[in-house]
Amino acid sequence: MKNTEILEFIPGQKEIEPEMLAHPAEVIRAGGLVIFPTETVYGLGGNALDPEAAGKIYAAKGRPSDNPLIIHIAFFEEAERYTYTTPLYYRLAETFMPGPLTVILPARPCIPGTVTAGLPTVAVRCPSHPVAHALIAAAGVPIAAPSANLSGSPSPTCCAHVIDDMRGRVDIILNGGDCDIGLESTIVKIEEDESLTLLRPGAITPADLSAVCPRLTVAPAVLGTLAPGERVLSPGMKYKHYAPAVPFSLLDGDASQCAAYLSAQTGEFGVLCYDEDAGALSGIPGCHLFPIGAKSHPETLAHRLFYLLREADKAGLSALYAPLPNPDGLGLALYNRMIRAAAHHIIKL
Repeated sequence: MKNTEILEFIPGQKEIEPEMLAHPAEVIRAGGLVIFPTETVYGLGGNALDPEAAGKIYAAKGRPSDNPLIIHIAFFEEAERYTYTTPLYYRLAETFMPGPLTVILPARPCIPGTVTAGLPTVAVRCPSHPVAHALIAAAGVPIAAPSANLSGSPSPTCCAHVIDDMRGRVDIILNGGDCDIGLESTIVKIEEDESLTLLRPGAITPADLSAVCPRLTVAPAVLGTLAPGERVLSPGMKYKHYAPAVPFSLLDGDASQCAAYLSAQTGEFGVLCYDEDAGALSGIPGCHLFPIGAKSHPETLAHRLFYLLREADKAGLSALYAPLPNPDGLGLALYNRMIRAAAHHIIKL
């Protein structure tokens, strides 16, 4: 087990400069693993140009090596060094980067197959979090980084949850406070005809993307499951992902239908609960409510979802339920994460 260093870099307390990250940057260049905050979730980073570093990432997460990694760059123009870019990439980058967008492009030979999972493409992202930016700039190499959690469990959005999963598995954890968004980045693939395929929804919505590229297709696996034999083209496409340890189900019905169903359950169970539904659900024997904000503010649920899935595990409950989100706008990203966290177990009321 590694002796993991935990270093404090809370934005707002002090301005984050690349030279402040000199030690973690050297660990990255030397083939070590550094966990760092982004605006979406925490990332488990290694040198994207080092084939062995990718192997260490997979081992630390317990992640299958057929699941490709995202490489993180300090400035979107740096994608030219590692991929074959297109005019559409630059239109997307100028609109959304730095920010929560990942773009899949053909990889240059310098990107190891251990990072791409043997695919001819690689996913590129330019994060906006000041700690992430400063670390990548100081390292001077792209950083390959999936979410910093044990494979399949909810992604970490605060340092405490990173420590729960990763202390002793990595060299350094950078505490950058809570992540702003709480859901992983939107992932798109640029096709040969300069159209876009949405592989994983996020804070950048289909409407946002369509404003830049009207020829946008949503991959069937966003709302469903991979076809038999279909290759994983990006992170987050597995059938079950982001899952808590407690059995998790989605309820497809209104507040009164949900209340009637939950009233018939036994034992101690949890419910992710909209503000508007708290009155109908409070007082049900054995029911523990986890607030997720108002229905009109899906960004609150996005920010709290993974945190609450982990907190529910700590509560020792027999089951966990949540309302099935409306897959519009940011709701598409919530729907995508929640059906995977529930292994597509939807109870129609």
